[in-house]
Amino acid sequence: MAQRPLSPHLSIWKWGPAMLVSILHRATGDAMALVGLPILLWWLAALASGPEAYAFFANLANSWVGYIVLVGISWSFFNHFASGIRHFVMDIGAGYAVDSNNRWSVLTTVSGFVLTAAFWAVIVLR
Repeated sequence: MAQRPLSPHLSIWKWGPAMLVSILHRATGDAMALVGLPILLWWLAALASGPEAYAFFANLANSWVGYIVLVGISWSFFNHFASGIRHFVMDIGAGYAVDSNNRWSVLTTVSGFVLTAAFWAVIVLR
């Protein structure tokens, strides 16, 4: 049996901002699909089911657990959105140099948090 080369793994690669953004992009996409979509469908069903069902949903959404979930989903959206813009720029052909890629990666991660904080500041302070 011939020896096949081993794929690189995490013990070979050094952690960097680009690797973090890549993993977060996948994780936030999964979070929006697996958590965000059912909550959206539940909200729509509560709207269609009447005042009692909507009041139950609204009470749960306004609890501390609800806020944690909703902040997490909104962070997933904004982080995935910023990462998508980064991927779009890279698809154009820019940002492949290591320094540029690391700067874009850090900017992507920071902008996800900043956009989430701004979004919730508008909601809470309104």
